[in-house]
Amino acid sequence: MTMAGSHGKQLSACASSSLLMMMSTVLLLRAVVKPAAAACSVDAIYSFGDSIADTGNLLREGPVGFFANIGSYPYGQTTLQKPTGRCSDSLLIVDYFAMALNLPLVSPYMDKGADFSRGVNFAVAGATALDRVSLLQSGVVMPPASVPLTSQLDWFKAYLNATCSSPEDCATKLANALFLVGEIGGNDYNYAFFQGMRSVDSVKSYVPQVINTIMDVTKELIELGATQIIIPGNFPIGCSPSYLTLFSSIGSADRDERGCLKSYNSFAQYHNEQLQAAIDGLRKVNTDINIIYADYYGAFMHLVDHASKLGFDEGSLLQACCGAGGTYNFNINMMCGAPGTSTCTNPARHVSWDGIHLTQQAYRAIALALIMEGFAQPDDAVQEIWSC
Repeated sequence: MTMAGSHGKQLSACASSSLLMMMSTVLLLRAVVKPAAAACSVDAIYSFGDSIADTGNLLREGPVGFFANIGSYPYGQTTLQKPTGRCSDSLLIVDYFAMALNLPLVSPYMDKGADFSRGVNFAVAGATALDRVSLLQSGVVMPPASVPLTSQLDWFKAYLNATCSSPEDCATKLANALFLVGEIGGNDYNYAFFQGMRSVDSVKSYVPQVINTIMDVTKELIELGATQIIIPGNFPIGCSPSYLTLFSSIGSADRDERGCLKSYNSFAQYHNEQLQAAIDGLRKVNTDINIIYADYYGAFMHLVDHASKLGFDEGSLLQACCGAGGTYNFNINMMCGAPGTSTCTNPARHVSWDGIHLTQQAYRAIALALIMEGFAQPDDAVQEIWSC
């Protein structure tokens, strides 16, 4: 383990290898999923969600709580070689999507000096699907800086009002854009489980409300002109070092062969099943719209089950790379980057970055699985998006 004060030494050592890895990823994606003569069907990305997709909005809003350290090393230490507000050692799934489509990395909406001609990222770390009032009605307190999905939609509308000269101009702008709506909803559940240590059954009661909000926002995006939409499901939270630490008293009977918590993974699957059913219903009334379900849960489990083949250390699959020690290297009161925390020497061998979020290498593996391994459906819609 390497103490936080020596992050600068790590950067120079890994800079060239991480840049080569990024270049090889781009070449791999383009070679496998893009016929040479095909025309791109996507010319911009509009992203909504939480810390899984945030490329710098919360950093500009003012990170607090779990996210207080995302503006400093070791965050961003790998490919980008600086903290950007991404909750990882560097690149995210949305970044790999952009690279696969030969687009620039998507700039955060709060970066007012950015070039938004090829898309905008509205995702904010800590974001929820439900708004503050709805969560309070369920007894859940939203952190002060959290920007719910409906507020991100308002940002998108403001962006359109500022950049479109007419409804026709907007329609042209959005016709070939890819919309990434999520992952979202994970924090609605995280806050409930973490704040009150509530039972799985009690939190299940507002899953339908979370799903309805995701669908309502998606419907509005379609009305505004979206034609290609990816809606991801939630990750297997029972394999997260944060859950494994906070609920460490759960016995072996509720753990699977990987060591993950069965009841919390079943909860994530319940959310995903409800989401897929809602997406199926939305497809039936929008037959001309490509609406894709991205199976983040399945792609993550594929990674874990093929960890060695994919280059990960099987002995640390459930441990954070950056943390304060303990069985899973996670302490909710000493998050990655805080004094007393340390960082693993090779994040590329780890799946979890800080106990809540994943490493760049894990996000890369998941992005590849979504694009090339059938973890995003329906397949014909997936092929249409990535055929350029």
